Amino acid sequence: MKMRQSNTQFEVAFEQETVLERRRREQLRRRAANRSRARRIARTEKKGKVRFSVLVTCLTLTVVTVVVAMFETLAWPMA
Repeated sequence: MKMRQSNTQFEVAFEQETVLERRRREQLRRRAANRSRARRIARTEKKGKVRFSVLVTCLTLTVVTVVVAMFETLAWPMA
């Protein structure tokens, strides 16, 4: 009787441990996925900021070049 009871207790404890282990693995998997998603979002935002800065710089240089060329062209016939 005692042997059956200890086997039953061992089996129940093993099943509970297995369930807990599955939950822990799933939780770790979800955490890893969330961290990966957060890193990907951060990289995308960083790239977006750099690209926007390059765009603004190019537009500014274009405007300055066009304005200088326009005034030089207008000043040339008057001289």
